Amino acid sequence: MPAPLEERPPVAGAVKETVLDDGSGRHHTARTKARKAALDILYAAEMTGRDPRDVLEDAALAPRQLTAQIVDGVAYHMNAIDQMVTLALMGDWTLQRMPAIDRALVRLAAWELRYTKVPQAAVIAEAVGLADEYSTDGSAGFLTAVLRRIAEANTSKPQENNEH
Repeated sequence: MPAPLEERPPVAGAVKETVLDDGSGRHHTARTKARKAALDILYAAEMTGRDPRDVLEDAALAPRQLTAQIVDGVAYHMNAIDQMVTLALMGDWTLQRMPAIDRALVRLAAWELRYTKVPQAAVIAEAVGLADEYSTDGSAGFLTAVLRRIAEANTSKPQENNEH
């Protein structure tokens, strides 16, 4: 028996896969899904001490183009990103003192803020949403403050090519 009309694959001959409910009750955009996948890869690289590009290459499934672009960009610009984040941290906070998931998330968002044309408010909102979902209770507020400082510092700088 064929699936109801709304359940059919969008492309003839494609196979509809079951989408697992992540329990959030939210529908995520393709960009959000790509960010989540990139966050997973950056976090895995952080936890294993590997280059994020190597983790990406070893992924079981081919990543979305945007996921690969984010991971490659963060890896390529890691030193510059870490400097931006370090300058934006407050008090006695250091990059290494941050939880690993927050480090991965702030690097991802800092790359988007500096090297893409995605609106700053959207980048910050997405990062805060991911922090709410995956990190500690205080992480969302902390990341909001750090990312706003990074955004303000980058407002006066011209956007760079985001090939990496």
